[in-house]
Formats: sequence, structure tokens, C-alpha cells
Amino acid sequence: MAGKANTMPVISKLYCSSSQVVLAVRRRPHVVNGGGFVVTDCSQMVIFRVDGCGVLGTKGELVLRDGNGDALLLIRRKGGMVEALSIHKKWKGYSFDYEGSQKLVFTLKEPARSCLANNKAIRISTEPKSSSKQCEYEINGYFPDRKCSIIDSTGNVVAQVGVKKEVEELMASKDVYQVVVKPGIDQAFVFGVIAVLDYIYGESTRC
Repeated sequence: MAGKANTMPVISKLYCSSSQVVLAVRRRPHVVNGGGFVVTDCSQMVIFRVDGCGVLGTKGELVLRDGNGDALLLIRRKGGMVEALSIHKKWKGYSFDYEGSQKLVFTLKEPARSCLANNKAIRISTEPKSSSKQCEYEINGYFPDRKCSIIDSTGNVVAQVGVKKEVEELMASKDVYQVVVKPGIDQAFVFGVIAVLDYIYGESTRC
């Protein structure tokens, strides 16, 4: 008998399922809420949505919301002279507590543009909660092709981005794709990472 999946909350255990979850992503044009994308389940219920930076009018800033429109994550690209000289560009993801204050939950290191062409890995680290330790992840594959995975430090796939074959045959664009999230993995965290990937590669969330 298979054991119960370990729950690994980053934003909240509410977004960790005991079974594998397949969610659909549909990108929005920039004329709709400044771009971004909507995430739905098999029943077409909206689970998450990501506002493009056109909503905030702030470059390098993204918001992940739940199905009711409440903000779960504020994601900012770190700036400044020191950052400009750094090999890695950093993104910081902040969750909101019940009082509305922000707490750092993950950091994503984006290789410099010259490094992206050399297929250098994009790495993510999560901030430890009281009952867990810091975890390291990286992106394997190429997001614009909708063929990539988030893998943990032991090489296990925790989430996978792909396109159904029948959809790929009907649509030349990559506006609709699916994300498979493994049991116990925080889905809000996964889509926070995907929001940053979308921005890095100049897609729906980019100004």
C-alpha cells in the first residue's frame, strides 16, 4: 500500500493535495487585467490567477491570487546597483498573513541574459517554516516550449509543465497548457514560480 504523501507547504497546507493534481493554464491578453494568466481545475473552476504588471503599473512585480481574488503572493524582482552587477537576478516571493503583513517564502535566482542562452539552471530556495527545513529546487527544461519541470534537490519532479498533444495539434501558440503537481506539493508555490518564468521569458505577465 502506498504511503501518505509528505505535505510540503510553502504558502499554505491548504494548497497541498494528497493526490496528484492536473491544472490548466490559460494566458490572458494584455488588454485584460494587464495580462497574466488563469489557472483552472478539471471542472473549469478558477483556482489561481496571476495579474500581469500592467495592473499594478510596476515593472518586475507580480501578484498571485486565489479563486476569490484574494492576494496570496506578492512577487518582486530585486533591484539596485549591487543587483545590477550580480551574475544572478533575484526574485522574492512574499506571502500575506491574516493581518496583511508580508513574509518572505521563496527566492528565485534568474541567470543573467547571457547565461540563459547557455541553458544555465534557474534555482529556487524556500524559506523554512517552523516544522520544515529550507528546500532547494531548480528548473529543468525550457519554459517557452512548455516542456519543463520543477525538480527538488534529489532530482525528483515536483511539478511538470506540458501541453496535451491534441491541444498542441490544434493551436500553434502556447496560450493554453497544463501543469501536473505531485502529491503534497504546494500548488500556490508552483504557480508563483511559473509566474516568474512567464515574466522572465517576456510572456503574458511582462509589461
